[in-house]
Amino acid sequence: MKIFKLSLLFILLNSTLALAQKAKIIPEKPKLIVGIVIDQMRYDFLYRYFDKYSNNGFKRLMREGYNCKNNHYHYVPTYTGPGHAAIYTGSAPVINGIAGNNWYDRSAKKSVYCTEDTSVRTVGNNSKAGLMSPRNLLTTTITDQLRLSNFFESKVIGIAIKDRGSILPAGHTANAAYWNDSSTGTWITSSYYMNELPKWVQDYNAKKPSDSYLAQTWNTLFPISEYTESTIDDQPYEGQLSGEAKPVFPHKTPKYDLLLTSPWGNTLTKNFAIAAIQNEKLGKGKVTDFLAVSFSSTDYVGHSFGPYSIETEDTYLRLDKDLAELLSFLDNWIGKENVLVFLTADHGVANVAAFNNDFKIPAGTFDGGKTIKALNAYLIEQLGAGKWIESEINDQIYINREQLKQSGIVYDKVFSTIREFLLKQEAIADVIDLHNLSSAYVPDYFSTMIKNGMNVKRSGDILIQLQPNWMGGSNKGTTHGSSYRYDTHVPLLWYGWKVQAKSSSERTEIKDIAPTIADFLNILEPNGSIGNPIQGIISN
Repeated sequence: MKIFKLSLLFILLNSTLALAQKAKIIPEKPKLIVGIVIDQMRYDFLYRYFDKYSNNGFKRLMREGYNCKNNHYHYVPTYTGPGHAAIYTGSAPVINGIAGNNWYDRSAKKSVYCTEDTSVRTVGNNSKAGLMSPRNLLTTTITDQLRLSNFFESKVIGIAIKDRGSILPAGHTANAAYWNDSSTGTWITSSYYMNELPKWVQDYNAKKPSDSYLAQTWNTLFPISEYTESTIDDQPYEGQLSGEAKPVFPHKTPKYDLLLTSPWGNTLTKNFAIAAIQNEKLGKGKVTDFLAVSFSSTDYVGHSFGPYSIETEDTYLRLDKDLAELLSFLDNWIGKENVLVFLTADHGVANVAAFNNDFKIPAGTFDGGKTIKALNAYLIEQLGAGKWIESEINDQIYINREQLKQSGIVYDKVFSTIREFLLKQEAIADVIDLHNLSSAYVPDYFSTMIKNGMNVKRSGDILIQLQPNWMGGSNKGTTHGSSYRYDTHVPLLWYGWKVQAKSSSERTEIKDIAPTIADFLNILEPNGSIGNPIQGIISN
């Protein structure tokens, strides 16, 4: 009996030891953070396509992770550049300076692109697509703070089809930021980061990964009759891909730039992101590394076809498969317990105006260029000859200050004249003096967003606020940029490491993401951060 008991004890000890060896040890800090931004992903896309998603992409993030269901942007304008900057700085255009994808520079008297930098050169080819850097970003990012926290031992890499989707998240101190040159289909960077591409990137480009998609036909993943969440194909308000007679499936993408307006752009991004993790050995070191990846093709497709098109739905169903493959790779690379993933979007999107009209919902398009031209003529008629408007961009008017000095007419008179004229337009809800927000007839909710989004040195003097679901541009396709919920309500999912499988309807804002990560890592938040750590995401 004694021998039997000893044998049993030996077996139990061995079993316990074996189980302990198999138990996954969760580290104090994640070995790798993967920030995923889906360009133009409105919140409802998580649920509208839910039944068609696989179990291993979006559903896995929602099932095994923490879902911040009431997550919003806290400023206007809601564009790609400001969105990526806000996610990673925890700030807003008023502080971080990214006041739009473009803005007007009064001193230089020209439009400025958010990541342009003529002091650098393209690395990877001889095009001008690499004349970019983060120098227009005025604050640090969470990726900068990670690097600073351990005196630059952490590796930080940004990847996106769009340069701004890669550069702004990666921050000022990144090891690298890569984006895709649509003229060559290759991945490039700028001399801000390095003087030549790493050998692995050179070898990757030499294989011409984009070429394999040029001959492919984009058809629906499922039978087209099953896309019941979307309108029927061939709507008169959908845009067309270059070279196509109609906006219908199947689509051809025989040129590099056409790959961007298709699911293939997302797949190319995912493949390159995995290659970067492998070749840079992200997550394999002693400190936390960070990969910031943005999927841009959802935005190109959304602009052209609209959020209720079959093209948009199919793009998300295919992106779901790309995400599933990325998550599976991370499982095998370092394990779920060692990686922290967050997924969000840089802005939402408005329904196509004509789509809304088909269902008796008020909406319309606004010809901004024509209206500003008419406004100029009206100002001359009312105030006298001269160039009263210096520029108009991002629904903002820049008053010509030299004209004010020369004419002796005060700013308030010019503003009231402009407001009187513009309020006669059906599309315009209000005309707001950005120097006197307290006088605006808008709820505090909107005035706070306006205040957060206006940078004193880079924004205009007057904001044109359009009616809900009215937009500038053409009668085909759609856009974003407003303070309305369809542009501000975006997903925020957390997954991996110590993340709990829960959801919350408490309001969170984009500015909270960076300080939340800083809290997880016990590091200083970005220097312009105005957000707060989100509570309840991880188990302690």
